Amino acid sequence: MPITIRPITATDWPAVWPILQQTFASGDSYPFPPDSSEADIRHAWLDVPQQTFVACAEDGAIVGTYYIKPNQTGLGSHVCNCGYVVAPAASGRGIATTMCVHSQATALALGFRAMQFNLVVATNTRAVRLWRHLGFEQVGVLPGAFRHARLGYVDALVLFKTLSPQEVKV
Repeated sequence: MPITIRPITATDWPAVWPILQQTFASGDSYPFPPDSSEADIRHAWLDVPQQTFVACAEDGAIVGTYYIKPNQTGLGSHVCNCGYVVAPAASGRGIATTMCVHSQATALALGFRAMQFNLVVATNTRAVRLWRHLGFEQVGVLPGAFRHARLGYVDALVLFKTLSPQEVKV
């Protein structure tokens, strides 16, 4: 499935919101409360990040989205953080991989030197496997840091990757 990634536009939100809402409602991979309002998620996904993108299928349908932002302010602002969501119906088609590779190239273009994921839910084994495949290293475990909707308190992982133009490959 050929995927095109482009910056999000205001007209994309009606297609992006249901993807985010369905993902966050499951309570198994993101810290947003499952009953988060559309306004709160729109602010978190569009206003807070430095940039937000959508992944589009050949027919133009939005099948995923990601944001990029500094992980910290000031003296830590050279490390970025990203969040990725794939439409559940499009899962398993390489969209998350494509978005992550795109985000690494974008990070370099924006002047970031590294990428850090602060709260990767340990039970989200598909994501953990993908991030490790793409060169992220586990640098920490946060015991019981995520309150999973079905499993209760589970560990969260901190993953990190130093970026350089040669390393942004699948």
